[in-house]
Amino acid sequence: MNRYDSLTIDGLQYANWSEKIFREMNEGGVDAVHVTIAYHENFRETVLNMEQWNRWFEQFPDLICLARTATDITEAKAAGKTAIIFGFQNPSPIEDDIGLVEILYSLGARFMQLSYNNQSLLATGCYEQNDPGITRMGKQVIQEMNRVGMVVDMSHSAERSTLEAIDISARPIAITHANPQFWHKALRNKSDTVLKALAESGGMLGFSMYPHHLAGAGDCTLASFCEMIARTADLMGIDQIGFGSDLCQDQPDSVVEWMRVGRWTKEIDYGEGSADNAGFPPQPSWFVDNRDFGQLRVGLSEAGFSKGDVDKVMGGNWFRFFSDSFAPR
Repeated sequence: MNRYDSLTIDGLQYANWSEKIFREMNEGGVDAVHVTIAYHENFRETVLNMEQWNRWFEQFPDLICLARTATDITEAKAAGKTAIIFGFQNPSPIEDDIGLVEILYSLGARFMQLSYNNQSLLATGCYEQNDPGITRMGKQVIQEMNRVGMVVDMSHSAERSTLEAIDISARPIAITHANPQFWHKALRNKSDTVLKALAESGGMLGFSMYPHHLAGAGDCTLASFCEMIARTADLMGIDQIGFGSDLCQDQPDSVVEWMRVGRWTKEIDYGEGSADNAGFPPQPSWFVDNRDFGQLRVGLSEAGFSKGDVDKVMGGNWFRFFSDSFAPR
């Protein structure tokens, strides 16, 4: 067995973290999770979130540990722990100071989205009507992220901005949690043009199990989901895909308002939901929490993936990507 075999890695979660969830990760054999530690937080607020994670690492040392490198993941797996990787869904933690990229990297951050749903100082979000692309600051921040070893994430970004980020970045980027538009035309899902460019550049796509990103929402079947993965593998290649569940387990509906609204408006932004369905939608029955990753292995096998290819999608591809991405240049 080589070092990529039988790993289970989730490219994105934003759960309401607790001992219960950490134990479910352990029960589900989840070896690593990229966790969102900032949506709209500024630098100081992000550091406070890191402090909270440090307390959890102290309280549950048999269950979780911080991962700064891919090697940390294999060591966590050997110890029966889940490795936690820090990331941001918005560049707000760096405020307007490019020097904070390296500071946050030194504190453990390994992913940063250049925009959430709105226009940022760096790039355009997928909910904006117009997309002027990567900004002047955005180009400089991408170079700095490339230098220190922080991954450019374009999961919530608009099309032109995403394509420009792929072109500008000297290192492969990631779309950690989204699905193809050919399967479901949510604003957050990605076009064939983006997916092909991502694959050709060596980037990674993490398939999302968030219901608004699924064909059929919470009623989506595992067979349909895995058939979509097979079609995407034909489009992108088997080495460029993994999972980024976007699991928001145990979060209260009020958190949706923070995710979508932050501080930028006094009004409620319903995003992909509606006034009648403004909270978290129900998860599909085959993926409710971290104990359900085994069902994905079964689904991929039933969809015709070989054992080796299942291992790649479940975590091997993310592990290779982390190995290449997290070190400075």
